[in-house]
Amino acid sequence: MNNAKMWLVVKPTVGIPLFLGAVAVGSFAVHLSILRNTTWLPAFLSGKPVMTSAVTPDTLNSSTAAVIFEQGSKDATVVLPDGRVAKVTFEAPRAQTASLPQ
Repeated sequence: MNNAKMWLVVKPTVGIPLFLGAVAVGSFAVHLSILRNTTWLPAFLSGKPVMTSAVTPDTLNSSTAAVIFEQGSKDATVVLPDGRVAKVTFEAPRAQTASLPQ
């Protein structure tokens, strides 16, 4: 252990609680800053849907497409950059069996 000599200067009864306290304060500060500086996290914690705005071809830039999922459904709408719209249905993957050559 490279830092074994540290415990000759700082007693473990002081150093360990000080280290754990610093980790707890740092974690609390990070979570508090995320809560204060985002708009989606408080809405998510209160049970509101996170995405409520609709995507239109006007809001997309020229190189991206958007996928809009319908809540409670396996369907989605894909909006391509050129304005074309497609409907997609997602299904669970099926188990595939392989046959051995004889």
